[in-house]
Amino acid sequence: MTGGTRLARLLPQVGPAREHPAFRRLLAGGLLSGLGSSMTSFAVVLQIWDLSHSSLAVGLLGLTFVPVLVVGLLGGSIADVVDRRKLVLVTSVALMAVSAAFAAQAYAGFGQLWLLYLLAMVQAVLVALYAPAQRTFVPRLVPPEQLTAAIALNTLSGRIIMLFGPLLAGLVAAAWGLQACYAIDAVSFVAALYATARLPAMRPAGPGPGQPGTGRSRPSWRATAEGLRFIRRRPVLVAAFLTDLDAMLLGLPVALFPALNAAHFGGSPRTLGLLNAAVGVGGLLSAVLSGPAARVSRQGRGMLAGTMIWGAAIACFGLTSSLLLALLALAVAGAADTFTVTFRASMVQAVTPDEFRGRVSSVEYIIGVGGGPLGNVEAGTVASLTTPAVSAVSGGLGCLALAVLIGLFFPAFARYQARPAASPPPPAASPAPALDPERVPEQGSQPR
Repeated sequence: MTGGTRLARLLPQVGPAREHPAFRRLLAGGLLSGLGSSMTSFAVVLQIWDLSHSSLAVGLLGLTFVPVLVVGLLGGSIADVVDRRKLVLVTSVALMAVSAAFAAQAYAGFGQLWLLYLLAMVQAVLVALYAPAQRTFVPRLVPPEQLTAAIALNTLSGRIIMLFGPLLAGLVAAAWGLQACYAIDAVSFVAALYATARLPAMRPAGPGPGQPGTGRSRPSWRATAEGLRFIRRRPVLVAAFLTDLDAMLLGLPVALFPALNAAHFGGSPRTLGLLNAAVGVGGLLSAVLSGPAARVSRQGRGMLAGTMIWGAAIACFGLTSSLLLALLALAVAGAADTFTVTFRASMVQAVTPDEFRGRVSSVEYIIGVGGGPLGNVEAGTVASLTTPAVSAVSGGLGCLALAVLIGLFFPAFARYQARPAASPPPPAASPAPALDPERVPEQGSQPR
């Protein structure tokens, strides 16, 4: 095997983006819009800290999870009934308006915590409607044999956002104020809206809510309950979601970053941006070298190992007062998390039929994204009772221990074996198979 071939096996497989223009546009639009959203997340935390100088006040952003739990579950049922493309377009426009409202209050200098919490809650509710529908797009745009590779590319995009979003936000906030972060986010939605608008209709496929013979044409709590029963009957899904919740609830101390930055690293917005970006540095490196992830079959074990490494690295971050060691620990955590996210998303999509994808994706979203704010509440509360360092260390060690317990109590998860993707073909190989007729065709699309 030549050096070039070995390198190709390490790099992500770009076939899904090269061969499917709709997926390529979604990837690019999501990257630009995600960078903007990352800047708003940074600015909200910084603005609340500037107003309160309280880790608990920052952690209370996690209370936005309360309406997300209800709206997110129903949002999955909605996504399994309506045209998912239209749902994503409507919610994207509304999210753009919320980002504009964040910018307006910052430029006006209102300085009211309640307004920030209110806008954050509205934003969280809208994302809870948007995310389950948007996550169903990829399996409809690429063939099954390219699904894990496409998810790996999405993960790479996410890691680019994690790295450059906070860095850009720190620089922008230091140069022009956090108001500019909000304004840039509002403008960035144009890219995602363009990519989604170019898609054909994305109605749920197969027997399911709203399809002939089901007797249902509207979202309902009964349909939501059916989705929850579907998950409960599949230990692989239950364990995957518990593992993700473990990492988000115990091992993601973002609420502690401003306090630890002020106590140990000088308190500069640039340093705070580095702390947030360090997770993205490690994540981006492992995402760039994620080619082998598409060929891993023991994805459950991969999730457990990644979560244990994540927890250990977060505990090390809490123990050090050296900026270099802190950044290194966060980078290791980010590297482990990249593979965890890729394996989880691949497992969820592989074992879920399209008729349930909206509802299952809503649970995945609630746990994977909503668990983070709850983790901020936990971290902020423990920090207020002890110290920010103790909160970070105890959370990381708890994350590691719980991952071990999940592996013991869900042996089917540890034994789960997916069909690994084939190695990328040499240049002279035949082209990839065409999309299944049931999948969404891309008509008249041109690469950007």
